[in-house]
Amino acid sequence: MRDVSEASGVSEMTVSRVLRNRGDVSDATRDKVLVAAKMLGYVPNKIAGALASQRVNLVAVVVPSLGNLVFPEVLSGISETLEDTGLQPVFGVTNYSPEREESVLYEMLSWRPSGVIVAGLEHSDASRAMLRNAGIPIVEIMDVDGDPIDSVVGISHVRAGREMARAIISAGYRRIGFLGTKMPEDYRARKRMQGFEAELAEAGVGIEDREFYSGGSALAKGREMTAAMLARSPNLDFLYYSNDMIGAGGLLWCLEKGIDVPGKLGLAGFNGVDLLDGLPRKLATMDACRREIGQRAAQIIAGQSNSGLVGGERVELTPRLQPGDTIRKV
Repeated sequence: MRDVSEASGVSEMTVSRVLRNRGDVSDATRDKVLVAAKMLGYVPNKIAGALASQRVNLVAVVVPSLGNLVFPEVLSGISETLEDTGLQPVFGVTNYSPEREESVLYEMLSWRPSGVIVAGLEHSDASRAMLRNAGIPIVEIMDVDGDPIDSVVGISHVRAGREMARAIISAGYRRIGFLGTKMPEDYRARKRMQGFEAELAEAGVGIEDREFYSGGSALAKGREMTAAMLARSPNLDFLYYSNDMIGAGGLLWCLEKGIDVPGKLGLAGFNGVDLLDGLPRKLATMDACRREIGQRAAQIIAGQSNSGLVGGERVELTPRLQPGDTIRKV
């Protein structure tokens, strides 16, 4: 601190204010201090600061996967929103395991972060206890169908499933199959299936076949699952996939086999990932508002929300159906 003070020509107190992003310091003085600190290679001791404040400027972000195309966009929304707040996101991955989530939360909370953003509403009793007792803002993301610990930002996956079912029924499809990966660990996919099935039942239609895979999503797995289902149930006229990745694999397989899509067989996925833009035909899907979810969650953690609430905020976003080229035009 003394070296930075001497190099910049300002007091150590001013240097401290600048490096902690606190206090009333002019832009010119702030720039002078930051240039001097950078030239000297000075990095503030955040652990020492935390001993006094009991908090560090880290935001713990816990997601089930980085291999899934969904979560990097959520993380981008979080990162860009926190960029000028003095808060730094740190990421942990659970691989859809409740035990792994407990471990990740234990380690992250031991550093006394300024907030936690965690995917999903379903946690073990131990994880829920840690989050409730943390004494910091907690934002659960991606899903609003459940009982949040503090604040929640996401979509209703039950409603998303119902909306897709209505679109399929309106287009005249009646013999329907459902294909999903990471089942049953992916609670959000399960909720979409439940909403989907409930809406179909109200129209007097049922899911005639199901194909589940416990592993992750991939184009090759989508091709394999589609081939298995249609070999078993060749009379199906619609396939609803739990995500776009396996849906894209299914679409490629159907086109390769010369199947009339969407005339003889309709297809739909979920998430609205950019991958769809490179397919020979645009897969029907639903935009899950991923980046906005990340942005809104980060705003709550940073105290930038416009709601005026302190904790307990509920933000439900509305996913948008994108019919693409794989559902018959009504």
